[in-house]
Amino acid sequence: MIESLNSPHVGRVKALISSRGSKERSESGLFIAEGIQCVREALASATGPKLQTLYVTNSALGKFADVIDQAQCEVLSITDDVARTMSDTVTPQGLIAVCEIPNISIANLVPAAKSKFIYLSEVQDPGNAGTILRSADAFGFDAVITSPNSVDIFSPKVVRSTVGSLWHIPVYQNVALDEILNWDCTFVALDTSADLPLSKIVLDRSVVAIFGNEARGLHNFAALSASNNRITPVKIPMPGNAESLNLSVAASIVMYQLANIPTS
Repeated sequence: MIESLNSPHVGRVKALISSRGSKERSESGLFIAEGIQCVREALASATGPKLQTLYVTNSALGKFADVIDQAQCEVLSITDDVARTMSDTVTPQGLIAVCEIPNISIANLVPAAKSKFIYLSEVQDPGNAGTILRSADAFGFDAVITSPNSVDIFSPKVVRSTVGSLWHIPVYQNVALDEILNWDCTFVALDTSADLPLSKIVLDRSVVAIFGNEARGLHNFAALSASNNRITPVKIPMPGNAESLNLSVAASIVMYQLANIPTS
């Protein structure tokens, strides 16, 4: 059992969840997932991030033995104090996993018939990013793509916000929009100043739904629209009194609509 707070295991996990953890995650190819939901989804997934090491307290083992017994990775016992030190949550469940970031490239992603993708342009809020990924999973989207300067999808808060959906849908990070604009897809960009209501969208090919930064919207949107007439700005009509919608709420509405438009 790992009892020392100075253990190298503790240091490794703390480095991956620290405020500077993005660099550590990028260099090591590892990230941290906490709680039974993430572990359960990781064990059930054939294509998502793989578990490398699972740290478990005695109390967690007593509660979740049926799930933990399925793990094919290294399983190590830790004390409650060690779990609290390793954890990024206020009330840790005593189940902390070191996971491998999938080694996938946008160059190998080829849209098939009726594919649906999400593109996040400089989205910064971890809760928004995680919720959008969860909605993309719920509405049957094929992948989530993020731009440079977007939040790290494998940061602890984003991973937690996905509630396990990170193991169901692939994520391609640090992809400039220019890299995918040559795809044979309809590009739909959410824009509050657009004239076209979301309900009027017609799809005759695969689709990429683009969502911009929470405060600034989509960077350089006017120039992008002028240079590529397949980028269609759309709005969500709001007859009520609210001035705007939270990004993840708006994105979920867009995804629901796109998921229910037949592709001819």
